[in-house]
Amino acid sequence: MEIVGKITQVLPMQTGTSQRTGNPWAIQSFILETQDQFPRKVCIEMFGEERIKTNPIAENEIVTVSFDLESREFNGRWYTSVRAWRVQQGAVAAPVAAPVAAAAQPAAQAQTQAAAAPASQPAAAQTTAATFDGSADDGSDLPF
Repeated sequence: MEIVGKITQVLPMQTGTSQRTGNPWAIQSFILETQDQFPRKVCIEMFGEERIKTNPIAENEIVTVSFDLESREFNGRWYTSVRAWRVQQGAVAAPVAAPVAAAAQPAAQAQTQAAAAPASQPAAAQTTAATFDGSADDGSDLPF
């Protein structure tokens, strides 16, 4: 998934050593504010020192963040993390947005053409009217 927004705050890096493996770990968290009509703030974390070094972040930058959502249970409660795996400077268009917009356009054109078409199918119009007023019952409760 991707999200675009402005980094409003970079939180202090947290580091430690894994009790299980003994390896060091690092987490860098930051607050991203979306640029929507109703902006949302999201706390995003990057895990791993190498990933933190290769994806520099700074306050007041507009970035595109590629991330994964992960939820886990602990003592009967659920916790969700937003884990970034790539941060790109600037607003980069999501690759999914173009095909969705292109696919939606023919459907909108078809609806516009259907609305603008003359009533060349009187039989369909009569069937719909008959079903709606209940005089011709085909077992369906829907008027269309």
